[in-house]
Amino acid sequence: MKVLFDTNAWTRLATGDEAVLDVLGDAERIFASVFVLGELFAGFRGGKLERQNRTVLREFLSQPTVQTVFATVETAEIFGAVKNDLRRAGTPIPLNDVWIAAHALETGATLLTFDARFTKVPGVRCWPPVVR
Repeated sequence: MKVLFDTNAWTRLATGDEAVLDVLGDAERIFASVFVLGELFAGFRGGKLERQNRTVLREFLSQPTVQTVFATVETAEIFGAVKNDLRRAGTPIPLNDVWIAAHALETGATLLTFDARFTKVPGVRCWPPVVR
């Protein structure tokens, strides 16, 4: 399985969530969206363990199964379609989440998230399947 992790999944991983660790451990490919990384870096700056958190993240990103996903023209096209579809359905979500959803769709990865609003995005597969 290919997995793209959301910010809240990283937070759960950092606090020792066994289920998240199992999903990431079983993944053949782990995608790290540059938009999730931005959210993480913003959070790190607001905390007391910024240096430690950056080190842990850098080590995680250097693993051979982990690939950082950057925004491309294809990402932007998917973003535009998702944002428009959500607007038309009357179910908008925050812009960063639209970008993260676009990366999940672009990579064909399951989105590892605990945020129910991603279930509003057509085509995005979430883990856990029923968001808690």
